[in-house]
This record gives sequence, structure tokens and C-alpha cells, in this order.
Amino acid sequence: MALEARDTPESLPGLDVVSTTPETKQSTSGVGLAPELPYARVVLDQPVPHLDHPFDYSVPLSMHDDAVPGARVSVRFGAQKLNGYILERRADVEAGVSPIPLLKVLTPFPVLNPLVATAARAVADRYAGTLSDVLRAAVPPRVASVDKEFRAEAEVSEPEAGSRDASSSFDSSESAWRHYEGGTDFLSQLAAGESPRAVVTVLPQAAGDWTQLVTDALTATLASGRGATVVVPDARDLQFLETRLAEHEPAIDVARLNAEDGPTPRYRNFMSVALGRTNVAIGTRSAAFAPLKAPGLYILWQDADQSLNEPRAPYQHAREVLLLRASLEGAGLLILSTSRSAEAQRLVATKWALELAAPRDVRREFSPRIVVTGDDFEREKDPFLHASRLPRAAWTAAKDALEKGPVLIQVARTGFVPTTSCERCRAAASCKHCHGPLSLSHASAVPTCQWCGRVANAWSCDVCGFTKLRARAIGADRTAEELGRAFPKFPVVSATGAQPKYEVSDKPQLVVATPGAEPRAHGGYQAALLLDGDRSLMREGLRVSEEVVHRWFDAVSLVKPASEGGRVVIAASQTDATQALVRMDAPGFAWRELEQRRDVNLPPACRSAVLEGPARATDEFVESLSLPETVSVLGPVAFENPGTSGDYLHRWLLFFTYADGPNVAKELKNAKIRSSTHRKPVVSVRVDDSRAL
Repeated sequence: MALEARDTPESLPGLDVVSTTPETKQSTSGVGLAPELPYARVVLDQPVPHLDHPFDYSVPLSMHDDAVPGARVSVRFGAQKLNGYILERRADVEAGVSPIPLLKVLTPFPVLNPLVATAARAVADRYAGTLSDVLRAAVPPRVASVDKEFRAEAEVSEPEAGSRDASSSFDSSESAWRHYEGGTDFLSQLAAGESPRAVVTVLPQAAGDWTQLVTDALTATLASGRGATVVVPDARDLQFLETRLAEHEPAIDVARLNAEDGPTPRYRNFMSVALGRTNVAIGTRSAAFAPLKAPGLYILWQDADQSLNEPRAPYQHAREVLLLRASLEGAGLLILSTSRSAEAQRLVATKWALELAAPRDVRREFSPRIVVTGDDFEREKDPFLHASRLPRAAWTAAKDALEKGPVLIQVARTGFVPTTSCERCRAAASCKHCHGPLSLSHASAVPTCQWCGRVANAWSCDVCGFTKLRARAIGADRTAEELGRAFPKFPVVSATGAQPKYEVSDKPQLVVATPGAEPRAHGGYQAALLLDGDRSLMREGLRVSEEVVHRWFDAVSLVKPASEGGRVVIAASQTDATQALVRMDAPGFAWRELEQRRDVNLPPACRSAVLEGPARATDEFVESLSLPETVSVLGPVAFENPGTSGDYLHRWLLFFTYADGPNVAKELKNAKIRSSTHRKPVVSVRVDDSRAL
């Protein structure tokens, strides 16, 4: 059933909406309407697919001044009270439609500005989702006390929008951008009010860390009288960036948008940006929707990081959000990373963005020496290499480096012994109740299930009946313990996602970290050991190699250059991934990844959708789709529903071209509307979600 924007809450038959009672109609019949633009088009804060369109409400005279476009309002929808946002004020509605009044204006400020509303609609359409789901990430929950603060300030005086003097400039000759071909021209274009788009693989920090590149790009954008948004993967990068911007002369005023800061600080900073009092926003993935008044540049750091994927529907990636915003708003875009994702390489290959690369001799100048333990030369030197987790080359490098400074050890897993197996037959040890993997928290610990938390006191192998366990993988805690015994004179520091550490001193020490949690060392690490390389590359998944290479390059970027004795040892066999690191050629590796995926028609050479749900409902969902002939449909694959017995789910995969993307997404959305209207079981639709493949 087609739903039109002119529909009102009372004009939708059979959608589980209770009509307004006669008493309610009588109480609103005598309400005077606003003298100008007396009707408001409102998008409701609800995720039901068949209600994903605006509804018309009348604006009472008492709300005329507060009911501005973008305001958060409360409305009656049948027998319910729902929140929503005013998209626009209108002079009239279509004949035969009798809108009911708004109940209340909750936030009399434009928390949803037109640019964000347009971008959110585009994101919802691209991912076959609802506008409400996107706005949930774009607009933080209301904090009434913060609204009162801004209301009181507005009544005293309305401050002018934050801006920078156009005379504020920078010396590009001293900028870290001088190491990149076309870098200073990029800054000049931003300062002149242009909107260039670029992809940059960042040199190791010895050439100037990534925050220097961001700071100069922000300064250039502000000099043109425009604002900018910087999106980073996690709190570690956000804290580092905020500190560097505060140290800049003059300091750059920024609004920090991060859900981990708590609802009040986050909402206060959001309102500062929405009202134009701050025109630089920095934050994690939701900051991609920062409501800048005059956006000039969007910056994304480490776009290959999985943290930038929204874990809730419609599962949008911050990179795609910024791409859409840059295109719709005519703003510039800058993607910075220590490596190169296949998606970023596609932007360069299609000439949508310019590649700003450092010359080969510059890369060598600032890079450490890199050794792969799996090459023929190292194998001849170390006959026990195949049986050793810490090869001789890695141990020697750590021993020598500890005489001068800190050493970073990157391990693939957290914990002590994250997975175990039978000591006799090597079968994976699993929980008797939920079949989850058993782990050990310390050397004398009782095995515990990682899924349900049950303790396996009397475990025995299901295959051979043996009762002793061995480690299948060694985590960061076990590695730290072993290194502490191997190097008793030096302190051992652990840094994981559960126990983050952002910085360490330049004193000799061993820093054991999981991928993505490596702290920065003052002056850089003297050496880095990248352990468990082969085990990491053996994981299943489309993007395993890309993710591993990204983490390796991220760690290498923290090490001193070879001219200062910096060394990196990779405990892995010879592969394309290790060779890319030896050559410090992240763009080349990304190019090969993209070409290989083109050969087999896999993302990002094409687009994808993953459909999952109850077997019968999912099959019917797929059968109802009217797709172009060029779409490849694979499935179904049946798998048991976790937590149930005998209940199976089906999984379908769709692969389609970028040209077919809008039509396929629209058809998927229509199918969701049909299922929702007829109350069928929910089928999960994940468009372009790299984690689902």
C-alpha cells in the first residue's frame, strides 16, 4: 500500500492505529491556528517501515514561535503520544485532510537542520532503512536541563555564529602536508573556499602525526569562513585529537560529540553546533551527522576500522554517510588512514577523489626496518621457527631495542587463554550447555564458557573423553606474563580494549597490546613485534586480510624510522600482506584487493545485501522482490537459530551494481513495508554491511 506525505494519523486504515476519540476532537476544534504557515510536516520517532513518511499536523497559535523547522515535538498518533521532528512549516494541506494539532514543542530549537534531514533521508534510502533509525544516530536524546540553558541564553541575547577571521592563515611550507604530492595545493583550495576531495595514506608519525594534517586542514577550512567535521573510530583517537587541537596556536574551538561522554555533555555540545556557536565538530561515528551551519570539509580517520560501522539498523558506515553529505552539500572530503581500504581505493580508481601520496623516497625515510620471520633467510637462521610463537628474530629485536626505548608487542587476542582444545586429540573444547568456547583467565583457573559464563569443573572431551586442556590461542595477558619472565629487568604494560592506555613514556619497557589498542609512545617505539600473523590471516571472512594489514600498518606507524634504529618484526609467513608491509605500500595492497574482488564480483567492486530471518518468512520475502536481471541472488543457507532447538533461519545474499543500487534498495524497502503491514516475521536487511559477509 502506497503511503503519501499528505496522510494524517487518522487517514491510515488497518495499521494498528486507534482513531482520535470524539472527546479529543471536540477539545481541539476550538484551538486557534498560527497566523503564518499554520501546518507542520512531522516525521515520527518510530521505526515501523510502513509509517516511514511525514505526517501533517496543525500548529496552534501558542506554538507559533517555538514550532520552527527542526524542532522536536510531541504529537498524538492514534491513542499514542509520540515524539517527532518538524521537517517544514506549510501554508496549507491537500483538500480533504484535517490535521490534528501538535501537542507540545519539546525543543524550540532546530535540532534537526535541513542539511542533516536531507542527508539522513539519503542514508535511509541507500540502506533500505527508515528515517527514524537514522535520526536516532544523528540527533542525541533530549536533556531538558540543557534546553533550558540555551533557552535562557537566547532570551538574554542571541550570540553570533562562531566564525574565524578570514585572515587566519597557516604556513603551508612548514606543514606536514609538504611531504605529500599535491598536499599544499589541497590546503590552498580549502582556504579559497573550494571543496576538494582526497584520500591520503599517512606516513609514520616521525613525519608528523595525523593530527597535524587534520589541524592544518581545519585551519584552512576555517579561514574560508566554513565549518568542518572530523570523525574518528574510538575514544583513544578522539582524546588525542582534542588534546592536539587545544595545543594549537591559536586554539581551535571544537565541540566533542561522543556517546561515551554521557547524555548531558554530548547534548550540550550538539546544541552548540546546531545553533552555530561552534563550527568544528569532532567525534566518533555519530558525529558524521554533526549539524554544521555551513559545512566546508568532512574528515574521516581510519575508514577501515570496524568501529565506524553502526551496529544498529540500518547499519550505515560513517564513510558512506560522509560521502553522501559531501555530495549533497558540495563540501570537501578528506579520508586519512595509515593503510588503505578497498573502498577508499575505489574512490581513487573512479577519480571521485584525488590521491595525495608521499614519494617513495619519503616513505623510506620515515619508515622503520621491517623483517618477516617467515622468509627463507630467517628460516635458515632459526630452525625452530615453526614451533616458536616468539621467533629468534623477534626476541633479538626486543632485546636490542630495550637498551634504548620502549618495545610494542601486538597480539591478536585479549585475555589469558581465550580458546582451548583437548590435549590428546586437539578437538576444540566447548561448553556442555551452550557449546560456547572454553577459556582460562589465568594459569590455575578453571575453564569457563565465554558465552554463558558457566564453569566447566568436570570437563571431558566429547571426542576422546580426555580431561586435560591445552591452549589453542594465547591472549595478551598470557603474553605479558611470558615476556615478564623473559625480560625480568623491564616493566610490562598491558593495553587492551577492556584496559585502555593511551600513552606511555619513552623509557625502556614492554607494551603488550591488542590490535587497535596500541598506546602512543613519546618519541615513538624503538621496535614493534607483530605476533600471531598467520593465525590472524587464517580467519574466515571477506575482509580478513584488509583488516590485518590495517592493524599492522597502524602499529608500524608508531615506530621510529630505520635511521634511528626503528625495527618491526612480523611473525608470519610470506604473503601479499606481509610484502605490502615490507614495501610500506598500502595503496598497492588495496589496489590488488579491489582487482581480485572485481574478478569474483564481491564488494566494493559491487554492492551487496544480506537477508536473514525465519526460514519461511525470509524465503517469501525474497520471492516477493522484483529485482533487475543483473542482480545475483545466492541462497538460501540454513543455520540454527542461537538459543533455540530445531528452529532454523535462512540467509540470502544479493550482489548488484552501483547503478542498480537505488532500485534494489527501494525494492527491499518496499518489501519491508509489505511485511510490516501484514505483520509478518521480521526479516533483517543489511545493505553494504561488511561485517555480514
